[in-house]
Amino acid sequence: MKEDAQSKIPVEIRVDVASQQLTLLGRPPGGEPEVLARYPVSTSGFGLGSEEGSNRTPLGAFAVAERIGEGAAPGTVFSSRMPTGEVTPFASPGDPRDLVVTRILWLTGLEPHNANTLARYIYIHGTNHEETIGTPCSHGCVRMRNPDVIALFDRAPVGTPVFIA
Repeated sequence: MKEDAQSKIPVEIRVDVASQQLTLLGRPPGGEPEVLARYPVSTSGFGLGSEEGSNRTPLGAFAVAERIGEGAAPGTVFSSRMPTGEVTPFASPGDPRDLVVTRILWLTGLEPHNANTLARYIYIHGTNHEETIGTPCSHGCVRMRNPDVIALFDRAPVGTPVFIA
């Protein structure tokens, strides 16, 4: 399948917490789902759950509610979903800050137990701590390497289904 045709097929995102992996699936009309890409991620270091203030990664069915950062420079730092003007290195092992960088896919929960996801500000986003990708260490969000989150962002419009299991 050509890249331009492939980029137009509907997609869904699946996050496997056990393997710390995100899979982007394409669902061509009338066709079988196909794996378009796989990326390592980091989910919460505090475990799984939907409780307010828990810093846990929620489970279940979600959708992309908002896309933030289109066209921003890789490493652009966001605070309250607004660019701060700072651009940070992708790997900052000495930096104690846990930054949201590059792109944001803001999730909304579609089930009663995760309906507070939007209000909890749970995102799929880039990080200034790429060296930790592959281990659970976020504060509830799904962290990705910055080039990976750009590639995912470019394929995931508002409404894209997301499943975290």
